Order: sequence, then C-alpha cells, then structure tokens
Amino acid sequence: MITAAQLRAARALAGLDQRKLAELAGLSVPTIQRMEASEGVIRGNVDSLMKLVGALDAAGIELIGAGAVSRKGGRGVRLKGD
Repeated sequence: MITAAQLRAARALAGLDQRKLAELAGLSVPTIQRMEASEGVIRGNVDSLMKLVGALDAAGIELIGAGAVSRKGGRGVRLKGD
C-alpha cells in the first residue's frame, strides 16, 4: 500500500514531475494527479498501482510501509542504498 503523501514525497525525492512519472509508469497524467489527490491510502486498479510502484522502484525509491523498520516508525520513503 502507498499513500498519496508517500507518492508526492517519493516523486519529489526522485526529482520527477507528474508527467515524467506518468511516462515511466505507463499511466496517464490525470491518473497520477488523482492518486496524489487521494486521502490516505491510494485506492485504484491493482495493475496501475503495480506500475506506479515499479516506476518508483526503478527510479531508486524505497517505500517504507507502516510497521516496517525505520527509526521513527510510520510510513515514509527513502532512496535505496547501493
């Protein structure tokens, strides 16, 4: 699961605008906009969510889910280490 806030943060961290992320994920810009405007966890087509997560992963973004190991707990994003 990914939240709208995580998506916005991940996109900013990767230096991607909505158009570029849409291109990388094979999605439309309005789809990215709807996802980012969501409240809480993004809901939608599983295929679209998988494309989105795959594009972020390819851009070097690691999504941190609730309960995952992080210093402060909670959700977040971080750049993957080499």
